Amino acid sequence: MAFPKIIFFCLQQSTISGVLLLLGVICSPQATGQNARFEETAFHQAHQLLTDVIVTDILTPPVASRVYVYAHVAAYETLVATRPSSHQSLAGQLSQLTPPPAPTHRINPAIAAIEALLTTGRTMIFSEQMFDESSAKIWQSFVQKGYSPDTLTLSRAYGRQVAQHILSWTTKDNYKATRAMRRYSPIKRPGMWLPTPPGYMAAVEPYWNRIRPLVLDSASQCKPTPNASFSTAPDSPFFRLAKEVHQVGQTLTPEQTLIANFWDCNPFFLNTKGHLNFGTKKLSPGGHWLSIAGQVAAQTNADILKSSAAYTLTAIALFDGFISCWDEKYRSNVIRPETYINAHIDEKWRPLLQTPPFPEYTSGHSVISSAVAVVLTHWFGDNIAFVDATEVPYGLPTRQFSSFKQAAEEASISRLYGGIHYRPAIENGQKQGQQIGEWVLQKIKLRKEK
Repeated sequence: MAFPKIIFFCLQQSTISGVLLLLGVICSPQATGQNARFEETAFHQAHQLLTDVIVTDILTPPVASRVYVYAHVAAYETLVATRPSSHQSLAGQLSQLTPPPAPTHRINPAIAAIEALLTTGRTMIFSEQMFDESSAKIWQSFVQKGYSPDTLTLSRAYGRQVAQHILSWTTKDNYKATRAMRRYSPIKRPGMWLPTPPGYMAAVEPYWNRIRPLVLDSASQCKPTPNASFSTAPDSPFFRLAKEVHQVGQTLTPEQTLIANFWDCNPFFLNTKGHLNFGTKKLSPGGHWLSIAGQVAAQTNADILKSSAAYTLTAIALFDGFISCWDEKYRSNVIRPETYINAHIDEKWRPLLQTPPFPEYTSGHSVISSAVAVVLTHWFGDNIAFVDATEVPYGLPTRQFSSFKQAAEEASISRLYGGIHYRPAIENGQKQGQQIGEWVLQKIKLRKEK
């Protein structure tokens, strides 16, 4: 396996100066100068490894968000516990999270955090051999850089301690119980969601609203306003919404087509050629936004703790965003444009993008993109321009944005261009995501109060 996929993480990293001390626990002297840059690069590589395996394993967007958030909380908690800073633990801020064990030996914070991230992530994926081979390359790079065996052994051991603490916390989020629930049966009533071509795949994560949120009080806390009432009458609001999707899909400009494909992020994409069906593995929408967080961290010379905080805030917004969005999807259970248009407007029409296998309202991209834009704007500042190279490994060009908000708005409208959402799912999804992002910032304080 070629590693890492996105090599620009290795080009722009900051330095961490000074000797790190924390209540008598002395951090490894390697965490200075050029070695700090090396450690930051290795941390981004560990995140990229997790993304590569999530893509390989074709994890659904909600499940991928669960892997990301626990892995990054583990890394962040390790860093906070092993180095002096103005940052504080998430214990007591995230639902049911308690403080991790304190280190008792000389610890290199970066090594321990990378180990915590990798150990936590490994328990939640399937391609263990691929994961282990790439992890070994990361650790070999530390050996080649001259890190002592004792530093590596003790630091990695502490990282595993924190990982086990986080993994114990994950067992209380109801995920295992949702794996044993009965298979979802579509509701066969007018206006309700039905599986769509070409695969007519089963509904994805119909019980995700039962997963424990990290900051939301409940899955329904940010419940959006209802969609337009279903109707097949040509003069009805619902018909007009479907007609808009149909017309947009027939008049797409090259730029709109590119935007739709850039933000597609569909891990379920199914190719059909005659009797042959095969899947194309793609990044999840959450993985795309975490990639943006990493790219901007590198661009702004963020040190490893600020980078970890950016990943973690993003992952929290994603995780609770998917819980909130999926709660609405299976409550309102809205029919997809493809199904409606084929039945009532144009039986030969096909959307540009492949329709994902779950109900339409609200738009997941709109919810999570808006939520993440709020937290990243808070963390890095407003109007930070950046070039997004996330989709380059998947054959698409880079795109430039003037702010996180602009990127989120483009991600949202891309679903109309793609032919898979009506406009209210986009606009009300953006409002829903905005509320979630603002709630995350209200509940989570990463920096200590002065």
